[in-house]
Amino acid sequence: MTILLTALNASYVHTNAAVRCIASVLAARGETVRILERSLKDRTREILHELYAADADVYGFSVYIWNREAVLALASQLRLLRPAAKIVLGGPEISYEDESFFAAHPYIDNILAGEGETVFPAFLDNPPPRHTILCGEPYGDFVNTGILYDLYPPGAHSGGILYYESARGCPYRCSYCLSSAHRGVRAKSAAVTIAQLREFEKMDNVRIIKFVDRTFNFDRRRADQIWRALSGTEFTKTYHFEICADLLDEENFAVLAAISPGKIQLECGVQSTNPATLAAIGRTSDPAKILAALARIRQMGNIHLHADLIAGLPHESWERFAQSFDETFPVCHKLQLGFLKLLPGTSLRRDCESMEFAYSPRPPYEILHSDALSYEELYRLHGIDDVLDRFSTDGKFAYTMDFLLEREPSPFAFFAGLADSIPTLRALSQREAVLALREFALCRGADAQRLDARLTLDWMLSEAGSPPYPLNVRRAPKEAELRRVYCEQHPGTNPGSFAVLQLADLGTVQIDRTSHTVYFETQPNPHKTGGTK
Repeated sequence: MTILLTALNASYVHTNAAVRCIASVLAARGETVRILERSLKDRTREILHELYAADADVYGFSVYIWNREAVLALASQLRLLRPAAKIVLGGPEISYEDESFFAAHPYIDNILAGEGETVFPAFLDNPPPRHTILCGEPYGDFVNTGILYDLYPPGAHSGGILYYESARGCPYRCSYCLSSAHRGVRAKSAAVTIAQLREFEKMDNVRIIKFVDRTFNFDRRRADQIWRALSGTEFTKTYHFEICADLLDEENFAVLAAISPGKIQLECGVQSTNPATLAAIGRTSDPAKILAALARIRQMGNIHLHADLIAGLPHESWERFAQSFDETFPVCHKLQLGFLKLLPGTSLRRDCESMEFAYSPRPPYEILHSDALSYEELYRLHGIDDVLDRFSTDGKFAYTMDFLLEREPSPFAFFAGLADSIPTLRALSQREAVLALREFALCRGADAQRLDARLTLDWMLSEAGSPPYPLNVRRAPKEAELRRVYCEQHPGTNPGSFAVLQLADLGTVQIDRTSHTVYFETQPNPHKTGGTK
């Protein structure tokens, strides 16, 4: 029997851990199993041809909110091409369906709900009747699984980011999250985790290891052991963790402070700083403690911090969301806005009608209005999210935004005004976006010379060619000599990527456009865009 497990990722830089978990268990049983991993950006007919060419007996698809419709479209066509094959679905997006699903999608044979390592073998051992749902139990041997990528390497276009699971489950019961449907946390020991991270260090072309653990630091001392090990010189990659910041204690802070810059990224789901909102979604976090912890880590200067907010949560009006934004933005390096999705299987979805919520009936089931935010307000928040992503999150305007926001009492008001001033942002080229930001900032009273200096610096760091008029690149008189010295000190540097500019109040600035590094004459230590400065 030949089994093909298919993952359709949101982007080529992502990899799918679920199909690798299942494949490793099936391969250990002696099954013939293959993985097909593609992205939503790939052509549908090319993916379909690969599915057809595999000529598998069983096709298994991993289904999420971002790929549900694409997977169903592929499966419906595959049924016509391989009518004798079994086509089964699994994953969080499909696991809460009932048998009525098959009436609308008769080309699907079965749904395999629960953890794939147990339900897929059970499906093979005792095939259930067609158009039924088989539920699996938690995988008891999870703590003994490896990193999986040694058995099933990522594709050539993985983007250098791999995902690793050291724990399953979450200690919290947030009503909007699927993790709330299951109690308890199962975790690999610190020693096992550290040993497995060493396996990633042997892999070329891997830059970032992202832990998919819901709350990595649920066990403070285990987190300490792993972080302390990563501070050693044998670990050279970047490791990304999702944490609950109000669980951090003094020992955690001491361990994190000793880690060299660039080695660890932390992401914290703040979601809201409104106590009434947190209580309504069953979240027991202390927002004041979270903000203080994030501010403390940011002050350390060695760890890149991501923070998440969710728009559309109960009891959070436009004004109260603005407060959550303004309280969170200064204590992180990257603020990410999400919009509430009422996922099947969550208690918030079950209760949404009584709470006067409306949401899209199609994936990703995004909120249309909440009890406190109108549809128009949510639409405006999407515009704010667009400008936040374009001008702040991706780091291409790092020096300009630092300059502009240091004089703004409300970051939220700034981004709201910027969004209102550029309603066609997504259609703008980068040159047009620079000029649009410049015009908006000048209207708000920014000093033109200082603003232009930073816009020019950001452009030179992230874009090719000269910046748009009226920005002006003034080369420093000693550029040739400084370039020679720099290239001698940094072998392999492309001389053409090195520039020395004279920028208004910033003075003489050396820029390596390849490494995105800046050297200020008055500050000898280099600065990198997109990171701590």
